[in-house]
Amino acid sequence: MKNYDVTIIGSGPGGYVCAIRCAQLGMKTAIIEKYKTLGGTCLNVGCIPSKALLDSSEHYHQAKEKFSAHGILVDNLRIDLKKMIERKNEVVSQTCQGVNYLMKKNKIDVYQGVGFFEDKNTIGIRKEDDSVEKISSKNTVIATGSKPTVLPFIPVDKERIITSTEALNLQEVPKHMILIGGGVIGTELGSVYARLGAKVSVVELLDRIVPPFDKVMSKELQKSLKKMGMEFYLKHKVTKVERDGDSVKVYADKNGKEVILEGDYCLVAIGRSPYTKGLNLESAGVATERGRVTVNEHLQTSVENIYAIGDVIHGPMLAHKAEEEGIFVAELLDGQKPHINHLTIPNVVYTWPEVASVGYTEEQVKEQKRAYNVGSFPFKASGRARASMDLDGLVKVICDKETDEILGIHIIGPRAADMIAEGVLAMEYKASAEDIARICHAHPTFTEAFKEAALAATGNRALHI
Repeated sequence: MKNYDVTIIGSGPGGYVCAIRCAQLGMKTAIIEKYKTLGGTCLNVGCIPSKALLDSSEHYHQAKEKFSAHGILVDNLRIDLKKMIERKNEVVSQTCQGVNYLMKKNKIDVYQGVGFFEDKNTIGIRKEDDSVEKISSKNTVIATGSKPTVLPFIPVDKERIITSTEALNLQEVPKHMILIGGGVIGTELGSVYARLGAKVSVVELLDRIVPPFDKVMSKELQKSLKKMGMEFYLKHKVTKVERDGDSVKVYADKNGKEVILEGDYCLVAIGRSPYTKGLNLESAGVATERGRVTVNEHLQTSVENIYAIGDVIHGPMLAHKAEEEGIFVAELLDGQKPHINHLTIPNVVYTWPEVASVGYTEEQVKEQKRAYNVGSFPFKASGRARASMDLDGLVKVICDKETDEILGIHIIGPRAADMIAEGVLAMEYKASAEDIARICHAHPTFTEAFKEAALAATGNRALHI
C-alpha cells in the first residue's frame, strides 16, 4: 500500500490546484478522480464549456444585430450548432489535457476511480471493474464538488427535461426553452439559446433573477435579457412538469393563479447540491450538516487530518473560491499562516453584459445598519462603451460614510468579469473610494466607469454625467 503526505479526492479547480500547491511545497501527493478526465464539473460540464458556448453565441448575436452599424454586411448568416458544440468540446479537451500535464509536471500520482474512506488514514479507490485499491494518507482533502439540484416531482429525463449538463450538448436550437430557475446557470445558458434564436421563458420562485447579487444588478440584467427576447415569470412556483413526446409543459402558480408554459425543452437550473455520495464519511468520522461537510476556520473537518474545500462546504459555489481554499489548505499543511478573505471573493455572471460583484450588496449594508454612501456611473456615458456599442449597465460603488472604505463594488456591463479584479484588489488593501477616484485610469477604457462611480460616491464629483 502506497503512502502519501496528502491525498485529494476530486480533481476540479479546487482539487487539482490544491494538489499542485502541495507538490510545490514538497509533499508526496495523490489525487483521485472518478471520471475519465480530470478537471471536475468546471472544466468538463460547467465553467469552461458554458463560456465557450456563451462566446460563440455572442459572436453570432453581434453579427446579426450590430455588424451592419459597423459597416460590416453579412449575407446569409447561419448557425452551425454542430460545429459550435465541436469547438466547445475541443476547448474542454485542451483544458483537461492541460491539467493532465500539470499533474505529470508536478509528479502527482493520479488514481482513477471512486475514492472513499475506510478510516481517517486509509482511502479505497473503487475502479470501473469494481476492484478496490487502497492507499494510506497522512492528510486528506475532500474536493468532490457539487451536482445539479433537481426537485423530486420534476421527471428529468436528460432528453427534453434537462439539466445544465445536457444543455451544453443539444443537437438543435430549441424553439421554446423553459427555464426553471433564474440564477446564474439559468441566465447564462438561457442567454446562449436566446441569442441563437430560441424563445426563452424563465420561471423563478423569487421576486428577481440572480438573487445573490445587488438588487440593482438583478434589475439591470433582467432589462438587458428582455431586450434579447427572454421573458420572465417571477414569484412563480413550479408545481408540475410533464412531457408528451417532443413537448414539455410546465405548470406554475402565482398567488393561486396557474400559468401553463409549453415548449420543446425544459432546463432545470435551480442550483447545485454538495456531492458526497460514495465517500463513506461515517467510517472516517467526518461530520456533515444539510449535505455539506462541516469545517472550521482552517477548513478542517471534524477529523483533524481531513479537510474539505469548494462546493462541498459552505459558501458560494465558485471555482475560484475552491482554488483559493485549496491553496489555503496546502500552505496550512506546510506550517504556513495563509490568508483567505471570503468577503473579497468575486462573483460573476457571464451573460452579455456581464455582471460582477465583490463585497457587500447595498441590502446587506442596510441590514448592518451602517451609514454609507453610494456612487454609480452608467456605461452609456462612457466613450469606450459608446465606441463598442456596449451601452447597457453601470458601475456601483458602496463605501462607509465615515471612513470612505469601500464596502462593495457591483458592475453590470462590458468586461465586468475582468474589471472586478480592480475592485477585489482595492478591497483587499482596504482602499477608500477616494483612492480609486485619485488613480489615473487610461482613456478610453471601460474601467474609467469605476473611477467615475468612485467620484460619485465621494460627493457627487463624477465628471461625465
